[in-house]
Amino acid sequence: MRRGIAATAIAATLALAATACGGSDSDGGKADGPVTITWWDTSNATNEAPTYQALVTEFEKANPKIKVKYVNVPFDQAQNKFDTAAGAKGAPDVLRAEVGWTPAFAKKGYFVPLDGTEALADQAKFRPNLIKQAQFQGKTYGVPLVTDTLALVYNKALFAKAGITKAPATWDELKADAALVKEKAGVDGYWGSTAGYYAQPFLYGEGTDTVDAAGKKVTIASAPANKGLETWKGLFDGPGLHKADVTADAYAHIQDAFVNGKVAAIVQGPWEITNFYKGSAFQDKANLGIATVPAGSAGKAGAPTGGHNLSVYAGSDKTHADAALKFVNFMTSAKSQETIALKNSTLPTRDDAYTAQVKADPGIAGFQGVLPAAQPRPELPEYSSLWTPMDTELPKVADGKESVADATKSLERDMAKLVPDFSK
Repeated sequence: MRRGIAATAIAATLALAATACGGSDSDGGKADGPVTITWWDTSNATNEAPTYQALVTEFEKANPKIKVKYVNVPFDQAQNKFDTAAGAKGAPDVLRAEVGWTPAFAKKGYFVPLDGTEALADQAKFRPNLIKQAQFQGKTYGVPLVTDTLALVYNKALFAKAGITKAPATWDELKADAALVKEKAGVDGYWGSTAGYYAQPFLYGEGTDTVDAAGKKVTIASAPANKGLETWKGLFDGPGLHKADVTADAYAHIQDAFVNGKVAAIVQGPWEITNFYKGSAFQDKANLGIATVPAGSAGKAGAPTGGHNLSVYAGSDKTHADAALKFVNFMTSAKSQETIALKNSTLPTRDDAYTAQVKADPGIAGFQGVLPAAQPRPELPEYSSLWTPMDTELPKVADGKESVADATKSLERDMAKLVPDFSK
């Protein structure tokens, strides 16, 4: 799950207007000339895109009959823009899709099944749970490019100053550690997020989720879910616990405080590794601590699995589709994933890309270590959309304007509208 977008809406609109032509690109797929495919990349335009652009150049050199029209699309706009373009049969040939979009677009018929194609020739090399996450109704619609999950990231020096020798294993331990950091180091020990995605570990920690996909039931108002969110709420008030930030810039405020040593711990994902290292607190990369998110009262620790797949547009003609499949295979190869990891500090999706050089980055090595606690998303096209109503309700709870019980009742109602065939 990527946060923080660098491009402007105006620039994106102009770029998309010029390039949203999918398989009907002006080259026409002529046999005697190169075919041009369009790729919408949704990575961070500042920190990540240059690596992908360099790989595009490398691909074109190795495949002179294929040209790639590269377009960087702001992540927070890409899902709606692709939905609109695909519905009008003018989408790009390849999309870097967040894992939650893959089943949703597959359900609409916008993606090509990749089983048995060149794009998925190395299927056995990828982590099985990530392949499963790219599937819908038994077919695979994306090739995993990067993966991620949430972890407790902490400042080792501040923990040591407080006499803390290991990362907290439970939320109660985190509260106690936060108080010690405040007392001994003079800064807050923990700053939590009010965003729905970041509340997910508190549900997993009680053995529940927003919905029971297999049982087709909305579970956000269940007793375990309420217990998990009460724990989440309790981490905004107390010694060493930073009060909730419900402003539009909360994400940036939390991140800035952490990287500059003004708070000792937060819950965050590997997409911020490169930004951690830019902060004054982590000029020495070894000072960055990474641990599995604390467990809930059920004794379980879990965080959502995020990341991105490369998918091929079903509206592309055969010439463009074949070129797109070759491109996807190249971009998701072990060599390309190693390059991406080394340049962008993101996590590969295949074990043979975790080379010694890649694992020398303490951020990557640390997040690789917490991947076993990552919970795969259910095969439910609407699953990612369930965090949207949480983004509205949870800030009210954190700000003291609504109780957890009232919020979960509202969420139950709103989520039921997103999955109307589920019971409450």
